[in-house]
Amino acid sequence: MKIWVDADACPVVIKEILFRAAERTKITTTLVANQFLRTPASPFIKMMTVPGGFDVADAKIVDECEAGDLVITADIPLAALVVTKGAHALNPRGELYTEANIKERLAMRNLMEELRGNGVDISGPATFHHGDRQAFAAALDSFIAKASFITKGLKT
Repeated sequence: MKIWVDADACPVVIKEILFRAAERTKITTTLVANQFLRTPASPFIKMMTVPGGFDVADAKIVDECEAGDLVITADIPLAALVVTKGAHALNPRGELYTEANIKERLAMRNLMEELRGNGVDISGPATFHHGDRQAFAAALDSFIAKASFITKGLKT
């Protein structure tokens, strides 16, 4: 398993949690962005810079990830693509996207986008809080633990 991060809009505190998790678990974690981002020196943390442009980083993540990998993203269309590919997607607030919930999230996202396009005043996502960081860390740890058991052949 590898971890891929849609890093352009990923909060710094989430990246820090991911860096610590990569070191602790020795899971390769790759940040993908259209600009260089500073990362700690580690054999488990990588930075992949892609050209600027609409969804270039997303396309790279979809191309590179494999079934069983984990993608960190708040981008619901990207999450839908990687889930369809057999990978997993976790947003920075700790919600794991699955085959069971991704279609609903995508439909809601599309509805909200359509409403905004028609001039309806809809607020954006809530401010990122300490509780969101805790929820992400807990969801990440839970996912890694479960993946570790499955990898070792110990079904949970």
